Amino acid sequence: MEYISTRGSTGAVDFEGALFSGYAPDGGLFMPRRIPSLDGDTLRRWSCLSYRDLVKELCSLFITAELVPRSTLNDLIDRAFSRFRHKDVVHLSKLKDGLNVLELWHGVTYAFKDLSLSCTGQFLQYFLETKQKHVTILVGTSGDTGSSAIESVRGQKNMDIFVLLPKGFCTQIQELQMTTVIEDNVHVFAAHGNSDEIDEPIKELFADVDFARKHNLMSLNSVNWSRIMVQIAHHFYAYFQCVPSLDATPLPVVEIVVPTGGGGNITAGCIAQKMGLPIRLVAVVNSNDIIHRTVQHGDFSLSESMKATLASAMDIQEPYNMERILWLLSGSDSSLMKALMERFSVSKSLKLPEDLHRKLSETLRSCSASDEDIVRAMQRCWEENRYLLCPHSAVAAHYHYSQPDRACLRQKFSCFSFHFSTPRCCLAPASAAKFQDALLRAGLVPQLPPEITALTAMETRSTPLERGQDWAQALRERIEAAAQRR
Repeated sequence: MEYISTRGSTGAVDFEGALFSGYAPDGGLFMPRRIPSLDGDTLRRWSCLSYRDLVKELCSLFITAELVPRSTLNDLIDRAFSRFRHKDVVHLSKLKDGLNVLELWHGVTYAFKDLSLSCTGQFLQYFLETKQKHVTILVGTSGDTGSSAIESVRGQKNMDIFVLLPKGFCTQIQELQMTTVIEDNVHVFAAHGNSDEIDEPIKELFADVDFARKHNLMSLNSVNWSRIMVQIAHHFYAYFQCVPSLDATPLPVVEIVVPTGGGGNITAGCIAQKMGLPIRLVAVVNSNDIIHRTVQHGDFSLSESMKATLASAMDIQEPYNMERILWLLSGSDSSLMKALMERFSVSKSLKLPEDLHRKLSETLRSCSASDEDIVRAMQRCWEENRYLLCPHSAVAAHYHYSQPDRACLRQKFSCFSFHFSTPRCCLAPASAAKFQDALLRAGLVPQLPPEITALTAMETRSTPLERGQDWAQALRERIEAAAQRR
């Protein structure tokens, strides 16, 4: 299994090479040269697997046994999920009105990113111990990535992690989950800027090839292929949990609704679809709606400004994983991707070619939700089910609630009932406990687990990055200082 850049100007690498990279040297993102294809018999066989075992099967398709023996891969994945609170790792809640919520947030930080980052942390440790290497990890976070990344590598002697968070744009709990980790290898920066702005100094450091090579820079944002790979399992598990029967040929379709910020989870869904999983994908966003506009109109352009919303982890204007989706849909046309992405980099505005937009709109549906929509979905779900949704999960629930009442439609148009009986699964990226302000705005009472309550009494540590300061230079200096202490 080889991995190539979406922009085609970088040589192929193996999984280890993709794992230890951020962006590819040519500015693109690594993708498998070939997407494995699964037949119906394999899908039926996999339908009985646990989430944990699905991750093992899927990872074995993308990581060769020569690189990581299968028994070792299984052990690494078991170790990754050992700290999850739910015995099944993830859990499906079947609620009223056909609302199926796949809870992806039973890890240490109560967010779905624990799933992919716990595995990625284990893969990193395996290779680092084997090669006796040290790496420097750079992470920009809009809320949940930072804390999940920190938990995956905290205390490890062969890794230093530098996390930039957007001060004032995360919830208090999200920020505390990062700033209360007092470990020598954890360095947190509170930047006075938004999520897109904190990506700029990170890109600048990766673009400095000599500096990146000297310090073995890598990323744990979803530019890292390993995270996308693990997230493919979410879609397989959601499908198997919600499909009514696997006896039919062709296999029935399940609609999967994916709250989307940087686009990593929806990219994983597109890959699952490409592998043969019969799913219909819906990308749901908040008021920062670039993905929605791209799907609907082919308009991949920034808005005038980023809007702060209740679904703060999705407050992203530049969803870098769209490059992976467009590359897939273009038939792996690296020349086209290079031209399109370079044009976008300069103008921050891009009109997709007509053929590419058509393929995108055939692959994805999309929906955007305002803060008012989010609040109404949270309230309705509580009133009908006594179930608390986080604001990101509520974006998915808003889509579900905005669809026609399928029971009424079946009754009225019985001859078309098959169309309205497609089961739907909404991915839930985080626990409601992390978003007290959103719950209070919806008139709901937060239910806080003791691990989260304890954060407010803990010591914190972070370095401020002020507006007007050279953030890239500040990062360089701290990375150099950390290297000298080793």
